[in-house]
Amino acid sequence: MNNLLKLGLPAGSLQEATAELFRKAGYKITYLNRSYYPSIDDPELHCTLIRAQEMARYVADGSLDCGLTGYDWIVESEANVVELAELVFSKVSRRPVRWVLAVPNDSPIREPKDLQGKRIATEVVNITRKWLASHGVTAQVEFSWGATEVKPPKLADAIVEVTETGSSLRANNLRIVCDLLTSTTRFIANPQAANDPWKRDKMNDLILMLKGAMAAESKVGLMMNVKRTDLDRVIRQLPALKNPTISPLADPDWVAVNTIIDEDTVRHIIPQLKAAGASGIVEYPISKIIE
Repeated sequence: MNNLLKLGLPAGSLQEATAELFRKAGYKITYLNRSYYPSIDDPELHCTLIRAQEMARYVADGSLDCGLTGYDWIVESEANVVELAELVFSKVSRRPVRWVLAVPNDSPIREPKDLQGKRIATEVVNITRKWLASHGVTAQVEFSWGATEVKPPKLADAIVEVTETGSSLRANNLRIVCDLLTSTTRFIANPQAANDPWKRDKMNDLILMLKGAMAAESKVGLMMNVKRTDLDRVIRQLPALKNPTISPLADPDWVAVNTIIDEDTVRHIIPQLKAAGASGIVEYPISKIIE
């Protein structure tokens, strides 16, 4: 089949979050037991589960046409890929993840120059070495296979580790000295695939739907009926995504108002709308917002 796009999906911590995002975008991904090839309800897509750390490498060599991975792993692997979109989502929050330098709470290390001659454990060796070089510091950087937080002070003087909330670092009696890199999820493509018209259109369609699903998160729609005489007063209560849609009703004295708002403001706004003259207020879920 010529019209087939080979898509890499991140395995591990982002796996379920990715499947949920695709579901909201209109694609059903099913993870089969012990299989690295999830099924998806689009015959033009073939999915492969790959660790985010390796994704850029396999996209760069053409084993995959495109995939989702972190900006950090693109930088770390130095892979030749095309970034088509930024998708700000993660396993815990919508905040970007941070690669930080951390040391034990009682460590004398306070700034980069204090790392001279020290031993640093990390999974991002290339990023760390480049960062040290930018500060004119020479240190021993060792690859860490995991459980990096437990290595100081006996196995390392410092670590470079990824964090979203910092809770794991604090739990291991570590403090953050400084940030090295901020990373978000990126949709990347093989350069040759990105230049193929059919594959590029397919990727752009997929990105459009994914971004639409992300834009709709934490949003809801509101519909209501409003007397024309109360319309200005009601509209002033609406922190709308865009200007609300106003449609005439059979009764010329009334209009229908339709808008989109943040979900966490609904409980405050509906009483205000009611007091301003709105009636027949209906809240409904939003699955996608396409700009």
